[in-house]
Amino acid sequence: MSSPREGYVFHSYGADRYVKHAVVSVQTLRRHDPDRPVALFCPASHRELLAHQNLADTFDVIETLPEEHRSIVGFKHHLHRFKPFGRSLFVDADMIWCRDPDPLWQQFAAFPFTATGLQNADHFFGGPKGLGVLVDMLLRRRKRTLHRFGLTSLPRVQAGMIYAQDEAATRDVCTRAAEFLAQSDDTHFRSRLNEGRSEETCEWSLAMAMRTLDHNVFPWLQGRNSPQLDYIGALVDHDPAFEDVTYRFYTSPFVYELRGLPNETLLHTLLGVAERMPRMGEYVEFTPYVLHFGWLHQKAPFEDFAERVWARLTKAASPAQAADAQA
Repeated sequence: MSSPREGYVFHSYGADRYVKHAVVSVQTLRRHDPDRPVALFCPASHRELLAHQNLADTFDVIETLPEEHRSIVGFKHHLHRFKPFGRSLFVDADMIWCRDPDPLWQQFAAFPFTATGLQNADHFFGGPKGLGVLVDMLLRRRKRTLHRFGLTSLPRVQAGMIYAQDEAATRDVCTRAAEFLAQSDDTHFRSRLNEGRSEETCEWSLAMAMRTLDHNVFPWLQGRNSPQLDYIGALVDHDPAFEDVTYRFYTSPFVYELRGLPNETLLHTLLGVAERMPRMGEYVEFTPYVLHFGWLHQKAPFEDFAERVWARLTKAASPAQAADAQA
């Protein structure tokens, strides 16, 4: 029997809250796409939690995620091993779906393999996050990396959304990305493990692999057609259930880049200044396809929402209530 043509792929490992996040994200997805199947790759403990809470049917497919793949690079450098659908959209669990994704699927269909991203990465991508980036720029370390591997440009990959259609292309990109990561000492890229993080990033190696194999990124920032947008409290108006969402998207790339500032007062001040300047403060408002809660200082709204939804689902799915419903 052939696999379904299109479907979503989630993965979870570690603390129970991560599989809870996957369940909650699917709940928001089902508001807008009730038909395409959803797969989850997870450890046995997460599968058991879902079964205990009568929530396993949230997913059409649940498969074991082997221990060696329970990490960012362990999973995203091996997507060819976790591709249950002919056209698989791999998505992170810290996402809230806000709009019908059919137009996205139509656009993704043109790609054998792609990930959301930008054609040209900034100097912070894979590099130092502080003033050390100036040293890299002065010493042209990025340029030397590209020259060493025969590349002329470096795209920016945002790996929260990856589309895989062609089997061979998916395998080739993942294999090459793993090879690049193994050669990180020959590049200017910094290990995130040395920054106090618990996991290594997959993004710069995927970007190098996609560029080497001539696979284009799917444009990340394109106004209303953006496949995913960062949740920033100063830019988003929404009700508690995230059913009515309005995003303020600044059309100036420079102004929109300010969204990463962790100090909300400073962010509001700078946006206010920008709005007084010609062109700089122009923006459009719309409902995005997806809100991605990727910034650490912006995760609280998602975690609060996830706890509320999980509590409602587990109460509704309790064995006692299920027995009452059958009586």
